[in-house]
Amino acid sequence: MRSLIAAGCAMLVSSVATAQDSLSFDDPSDLLQINRKIQCSTVDGEPAVYYWNGYAFSRRQGERDRRLFRVEGMNIRTCVSTSHPEYGEGYRLISREILLYLDPETNEILSTWDNPWTGETVDVLHVANDPVNSQNWENGPRGPLSWSGQQTGDGWWLTATVPLFYPNPLASEFEAEIGGTYHATEMFNFFGNVSEVLDPETTSADVHVGWVRMSDWLPWMRMQGREGLIYFSTAGRKLDGGYDELPAFFRAEIERNYPEYNQAPPLDDDRPNVTSWSYYLGVARGEIEVPERGE
Repeated sequence: MRSLIAAGCAMLVSSVATAQDSLSFDDPSDLLQINRKIQCSTVDGEPAVYYWNGYAFSRRQGERDRRLFRVEGMNIRTCVSTSHPEYGEGYRLISREILLYLDPETNEILSTWDNPWTGETVDVLHVANDPVNSQNWENGPRGPLSWSGQQTGDGWWLTATVPLFYPNPLASEFEAEIGGTYHATEMFNFFGNVSEVLDPETTSADVHVGWVRMSDWLPWMRMQGREGLIYFSTAGRKLDGGYDELPAFFRAEIERNYPEYNQAPPLDDDRPNVTSWSYYLGVARGEIEVPERGE
């Protein structure tokens, strides 16, 4: 979503509002504001929360896909304005996120999981990535911001596909020889109202999102090199009421085991990003303490 491509928006923009009182999808400076409204807020330090849920499934040759988990996720975030001598105005998105694995039948947050392929009972490691940050520029290394979304009437939608292929943090220095490269794809669909994101008076936007992810087996599943993958199919939205609008069970889980996740990281956060795999590595090395279920 950081690289947005312009396509036929002038007629729509003029139908929504006049040039004097409306932002434009065709202007990189305006797109920076529009993107901030979608991602967080145009007000530095103002928090926003995305919440989503759905299911995770297995995919293996020669067998039906299995529904493995119900998943519940949240990302709490904020933005801060930045500038660059070459790339111009921009902003940093600063966030942390949780993804919980639940029993798909009982909706109980899992402590352990019975692996149906190995017969082993394994400890479940929920996602707790802190931080998950990014930088966005009006005129970045790939050129000026441009809009790749679509509009009909007062509705807009935006699709972003993010292929991932890089050395797995859990692999050795010989990952190229043994196939230890992390391989995944993230697919996002965002939806909202044109009039809201183009209104120069609004600071945030009501956004709905669909998130699909395909990846290698999760390391805590201990699949021992078996063929196949796990995929997630979820949907959610940016919460109007922020953190307090999360489901009660989710807030209780955060307050019990992840208390720092009731707010975004500080605006000057410069730590390296954490992924599910690097988080697992930190836990395995004893560098990250994992909360005990039921505490």
